[in-house]
Amino acid sequence: MELFLGLGIAGIILLSLSLVLDGVVEGLLGGTLDGWLSLPVIAGFTSMLGFTSSIVLGTTGFGTSAAAAVGALAGAAAGWLTWKLSRALMRDQTSLTPRGEDLIGTAGSVVTAIPADGYGEVLLRLAGQPVKLAARSSEPVRRGAEIWVEAALSATSVAVRPVDR
Repeated sequence: MELFLGLGIAGIILLSLSLVLDGVVEGLLGGTLDGWLSLPVIAGFTSMLGFTSSIVLGTTGFGTSAAAAVGALAGAAAGWLTWKLSRALMRDQTSLTPRGEDLIGTAGSVVTAIPADGYGEVLLRLAGQPVKLAARSSEPVRRGAEIWVEAALSATSVAVRPVDR
């Protein structure tokens, strides 16, 4: 019975480590522990095998082999449920993250004047949030002028042109 309790406790410790290390062990092993062999699935199987076998051994007249068989079935069920739950959580998708290309065609205003040969700053709205980016223009643009984004130069800078009204 001590062996089964030890397996149950080892499974809980393994699960705690898998939550804390969050994929470090899988990364060290080159991604070989994926799907059915992932650390949470192994931890769920091991802990359920140990605890169920210990309970069966302590409360029934079954022998060690029968208790281990019942524990293995319960462990397989726990491992399968862990695998299904982790797959469901991994498939949970949020809306797409905005990219720099999403800024092209966006209107904004100049916060810091843009010289013809340098950078200024513009205020744009990306996914409803105000974003201040470095901006370049082929011609000088005064502070407060309305602009259109022509290209995303990098993650933090854009090419703009003034809006003629």
